[in-house]
Amino acid sequence: QVQLVESGGGLVQAGGSLRLSCAASGRTFSSYAMGWFRQAPGKEREFVEAISWSGGSVYYEDSVKGRFTISRDNAKNTVYLRMNSLHPEDTAAYSCAADRELSEYSDEYEYDYWGQGTQVTVSS
Repeated sequence: QVQLVESGGGLVQAGGSLRLSCAASGRTFSSYAMGWFRQAPGKEREFVEAISWSGGSVYYEDSVKGRFTISRDNAKNTVYLRMNSLHPEDTAAYSCAADRELSEYSDEYEYDYWGQGTQVTVSS
């Protein structure tokens, strides 16, 4: 079992930055691949970025390429999402997710564990 708690969301102006954190419980965090997803009001949840258990592989959605960076610190049981150059369309509830075995990192249905989410609002 893994419990995930996100933090770091808030209100920011367009062009600004935020860093989201996802703290995981359990001693086996390092064996889980981690992903970030987001859901805007009235829209389906969408993939943002994911990172393999070792941190050696990273996957991202094209709209965040060059702006968002996922990283993890296995010693701290935490995964991060650094978001730069934020756009109003990045406004959403951001959730982290975990799973031991993924064949498709961008597929939300492959993840077994989810956090409650943290709200990011980007004003224009």
